[in-house]
Parts: sequence; structure tokens; C-alpha cells
Amino acid sequence: MRYASAGFEVIAITDHVDYSNIKAVIPAILNFTRHWPKNSPIQVLAGIELTHLPPRQFKPLARYARKKGIKVIVAHGESPAEPVIEGTNHAALESDIDILAHPGNITEEDVKLARDKGIFLEITTRRGHRAGNYHVAHLAMRYGAKLILGTDSHDPEDIISYSEMKRNALKNGISGQQVEIILHDVREFLRRKGAKC
Repeated sequence: MRYASAGFEVIAITDHVDYSNIKAVIPAILNFTRHWPKNSPIQVLAGIELTHLPPRQFKPLARYARKKGIKVIVAHGESPAEPVIEGTNHAALESDIDILAHPGNITEEDVKLARDKGIFLEITTRRGHRAGNYHVAHLAMRYGAKLILGTDSHDPEDIISYSEMKRNALKNGISGQQVEIILHDVREFLRRKGAKC
């Protein structure tokens, strides 16, 4: 309910998964979202974040998650804040994901791949991960890839308002007009995933 009080209408719960826990996490998330009250002020979608995988594991795990009913698949990108295997961004983009989170120093080739596949690239407010925001935003706008504003929330203090997220976008060279386009694209995406917004 903290998200609802911050003004959000829809969220996706995207717990970190890999081969060690995906078979336990997916049923738990699906059970939670299926039992979420329909009259709640906030809608909750089932998601996962494929995190710190060897690159060749993205495709089979994304396929497994989709088959089990996961609506939103995020991949942990090559963040400047953590040691991530080189080639992670590309492998993730070649799999069936919806969002590449904190992609760091993403290449032009991978931005074009994200554009061609309609995969969102995240502009995040999270400490450390956000160091790559300006680069990601600049290339995405140059090549026409879709952006999404995210918080990568792990704790209650990570939950911020939309206006704070917008300020973060503007700080990273994204215009107010472009923010409106981002919101439109994200709403369309959420509708395709079954949200009413």
C-alpha cells in the first residue's frame, strides 16, 4: 500500500531469480497476485528479475517464466555498480524479456536491438545503478528505443513519488515531452499485460 500512497496505480513485483530459486519464487508471486483484492487502489502484476545469470541462461529461464504465467520479465543489466558478466545486456535482449534494468554502458548495437524488439531500457533512481542513466537515455533517444522510469525498490525508503522520478529523468537529459511519451508507452505496455490504467 506504500506505492498507492505515493500515487502509483500499478506495480509489478519482480523478485530476483536464477536457477536456484525460480521454481519456488514464481508460484509464490503468482499466488500473491491472484489473491490481491480486485477493488484495491493499486493493481499488482506478477513479475521476476533475472539476475546475475551466465548469459546463456537468459533464454531458457525467460521462456520458463513466461510459460508459467509471469507477466513482466525484467533482466538485470550490466550496471556500473556491480560485477556483471560482459555480454549480459545482449543475452538478455535476445531473450523474451520486457525490461532491461540498469543497463549501464550499453552499446549502440544493443540499444538498437532493444528498439527493434520493443524492450524497455530503465532509467533508475537507485544509488550506483543510476550512474549509467545519462548514457542510456542519450542512446535510447538517439536510436528510438523505449525508456521506462524505475526505482529498483528493495526497501520502503526506495519508494518515491512520480514527481521525484520525473526530476531524475530531467536530470539525465530527458525532456518533459519525452517523459510524457515514456508514460504513454508504459501505460500501453501495462494494458497489454492486463492492467487497467
